[in-house]
Amino acid sequence: MMEIKFSTDILSANTSRREMKGLIVPFGEAGHTNMGDVVFTKGSITIPEKIKLFVEHDMTRPIGRLVSSEETETGILGTFKIGRTNAGDDALAEAQEGLRDGFSIGASIDNYKIDNEQVLVSAATLREVSHVTNPAFKAAQITEIAASESEQPNESEEVVSETQTPEVAEEVAEVAATEAKVEATERRMPVIHTAPRLEFSKAKYLENSVRATVFGDEDARNYVRAADDTTTNNAGLIPTPQLAEIINPLSNADRGAIDAISRAALPDAGMSFEIPKITAVPTVAEEGEGDTVTETGMTNSFVSVPVKKFAGAQTFSVELLDRSAPAFFDELVRQMEFAYAKETDKFVANALISSGQLAPTDRANSAEGLLGFVAEAAAEVFADSLGFARSLIVSPEQWANIMGYNDGGRPIYNASNPQNAGGQVGPTSLRGNVAGLDLYVSRSLSALTYTTGDGSMAVVNPESYTWYESPRLQLRTNVIASGQVEVLYYGYGACAVKVANGSCHFNFTNA
Repeated sequence: MMEIKFSTDILSANTSRREMKGLIVPFGEAGHTNMGDVVFTKGSITIPEKIKLFVEHDMTRPIGRLVSSEETETGILGTFKIGRTNAGDDALAEAQEGLRDGFSIGASIDNYKIDNEQVLVSAATLREVSHVTNPAFKAAQITEIAASESEQPNESEEVVSETQTPEVAEEVAEVAATEAKVEATERRMPVIHTAPRLEFSKAKYLENSVRATVFGDEDARNYVRAADDTTTNNAGLIPTPQLAEIINPLSNADRGAIDAISRAALPDAGMSFEIPKITAVPTVAEEGEGDTVTETGMTNSFVSVPVKKFAGAQTFSVELLDRSAPAFFDELVRQMEFAYAKETDKFVANALISSGQLAPTDRANSAEGLLGFVAEAAAEVFADSLGFARSLIVSPEQWANIMGYNDGGRPIYNASNPQNAGGQVGPTSLRGNVAGLDLYVSRSLSALTYTTGDGSMAVVNPESYTWYESPRLQLRTNVIASGQVEVLYYGYGACAVKVANGSCHFNFTNA
């Protein structure tokens, strides 16, 4: 089972009946989700009871509940009853004004198959629905606004719609009664600007700051006024905020070795596959008149390509998942994607080097040595693969060397208008051009055991190698005994070495 999230548009918002309607699950349309492109079929969604409506997938901000749903040929239409709260009022206003006009669902995928890099879902369970700003599906636009901002329900108007359940009616009534008491209290509250007698603490200061800013609580404003003096006198009362920004100097999604070769989708079945390869070709020879023509038949074999699984896992407590900010899980998945990219690029780089050839001539680490290696390696690759070398993969160390090559102090590969330009390599991009080859920088070359000295390079014919890859998948399971959650992030890939010696690598000497 895996969980996904994707979005659709709200069809209507009714402030008097306090309802939102919209297409929450489209059928037959590819949606861009956190798991890639996903398509639902009719009858594939199971809807449990008591589905709540949240704001932007924040489980601490419920604003309503699903009261009815209808499966049509195009998808599932949902009607939500919105609670009589400040957040509910804001949600209805935002939907009317087109500021937040989308629905997004969270669903558990129970059965699926992968076809042409799309996840085709045949069985899934709806877990939650959220009111969001940016919907992914544009087919279901808002078609009506049932009430303007100035319209309010009459005193005699029934608040509960015909489709509303008794539980929702009771909750709405309780919220309305509570708001009426709060409004009556606020009307009687005097505006006082003197500093009351209060007991100050860091926790109380933070609480009252939030109440004053978010809820407009006048008592809270008075508390903050009384506590404010200077940061020196009340340093313990100054809260230290934590930003949502996350710094990560350890990993990223760069895959220089994979980018330097050809790419294709992985077949949807099997842990290996075969590619036909010509082993002998017909020949032509000069023959005399009347001589018997010698026959040489074309033969072929198969290149067997093993499929590898690349996976990583993370285990954490259910409390961390339930009580942390939504950014925690998003960042966790992002970091697992970075780790996946690092390992798959290393796998491909190792295949390029192990199946390739070593340049026959040692050369010094210089501009002259670089050009000599590129020329020699390109000829070797063409001789063995009958294809042109188009890519040059270098380690970060050798990338630095190339940027430092100069002619009398003038840089050769990163000058703005070089004379007799040999290419372009810059410190702000991992892509460039050197001696007519496309440059790719890969950290994976530094990690390989053959790399010593100043850094290594490989000249590659991209058509000699192909990286086949499946969509990345995510699996979540619960450990009942300990109350923990396990997340498995995985995918399948295969590197086909179609022509041996389609790459030529080299490590400069320190001469």
